Amino acid sequence: MFRGSIVAIITPMYEDGRIDQDSMQRLVEFHVEGGTSAIVAVGTTGESATLGEQEHCELIRRVVDLAAGRIPVIAGTGANSTTEAVALTGCAKQAGADAALLVTPYYNKPTQEGLYLHFKAVAEAVDIPQILYNVPGRTACDMLPETVARLSRIPNIVGIKEATGDLDRLARLKSLCAEDFDFFSGDDASACEFMLKGGHGDISVTANLAPRLMQRMCTAALSGRQDEAHAINARLDPLHRNLFVQSNPIPVKWAVAEMGLSPRGIRLPLTWLTEDAQAVVRAAMQQVGVI
Repeated sequence: MFRGSIVAIITPMYEDGRIDQDSMQRLVEFHVEGGTSAIVAVGTTGESATLGEQEHCELIRRVVDLAAGRIPVIAGTGANSTTEAVALTGCAKQAGADAALLVTPYYNKPTQEGLYLHFKAVAEAVDIPQILYNVPGRTACDMLPETVARLSRIPNIVGIKEATGDLDRLARLKSLCAEDFDFFSGDDASACEFMLKGGHGDISVTANLAPRLMQRMCTAALSGRQDEAHAINARLDPLHRNLFVQSNPIPVKWAVAEMGLSPRGIRLPLTWLTEDAQAVVRAAMQQVGVI
């Protein structure tokens, strides 16, 4: 359903934490014009953990309206409560999102059977394409390939965003999962190799700043043009590395503001990028040529 560079878009905010709707419109246009394949709205990079359920649903609806069918919208709807995940996924369907992205339940450390039953319950409750999201570095919960394989046989669970950075895991997943199941990298640093090894795209932080270059790299990798993909990825590498100098989305929100695309706002408990880290991110942006 989705291929190439998929941006995990930030949620632009004023300094008092209010969502800046005008900047949201600018960002959607930036990605439509930049050739981004799809937008993930209200994911980790969109500060989903700091949004209330109502504003979460309203923001999904806003991005869908702004996209206006020109670019697919994948709504972040994961939660550590199955009931909340069902509710948010229902909001995504009602808003007209093209798919939902659901992170593994965080903090409560479910068993593999608990993970299977959680995602199965959401899939059965809401008839919308759903993409699993495994990021154990943030959730303290690793969904194993065998569990993913079971879920891949549920008709509206269509893919996984695998953010471990473990390229060997991709081969294991591909050998176990349903033939029509899609695999997306959630780790910009290894995404090029992930796609060259058979992945279908990258749900990207870097794409917030360099959509055209990211799409070119992804297109080359998906087409098997290894040398071209590696060359473009080498240009992007400073952003892949330094957009994680502090916890995501702290660096990327500062960088988007530095480009004049959003104001300087972030919600507690996240804080604005520190001055020493700003120098590191600015240098990376200058290397890549986005400022």
